[in-house]
Amino acid sequence: MKHPVDAHVGKRIRHRRWMIAMTQQQLADKVGIKFQQIQKYETGMNRVSASRLWDIADALGVTIAFFFEGLAEGDAPKPAGSDLMADKEALELVRSYYAIPEAQRRRLFDLARVLSDAA
Repeated sequence: MKHPVDAHVGKRIRHRRWMIAMTQQQLADKVGIKFQQIQKYETGMNRVSASRLWDIADALGVTIAFFFEGLAEGDAPKPAGSDLMADKEALELVRSYYAIPEAQRRRLFDLARVLSDAA
């Protein structure tokens, strides 16, 4: 049975990997393991050791704390369905949004806000 914290850390690994458009194979190569192990980490089926988490953080360009964001001491992680960033389409949308030049991105943001207020 997977522990909720392991599942949360795995989701954060997947989230960051998606945000920088890195494949599981690319991450595995950088860390020196097989991509199947990355899959197991991302699903929370296998726990990530401290040294491996250090290597993954380095490969993904984040601090160790990144993987624990969203967890407060004593809090249980949110169920998978409540995590917008677990949605592949949402991650793709965010990645595409940040690929737009800043001036156009700001205008797109303003448009989205107006449309959501009108809905």
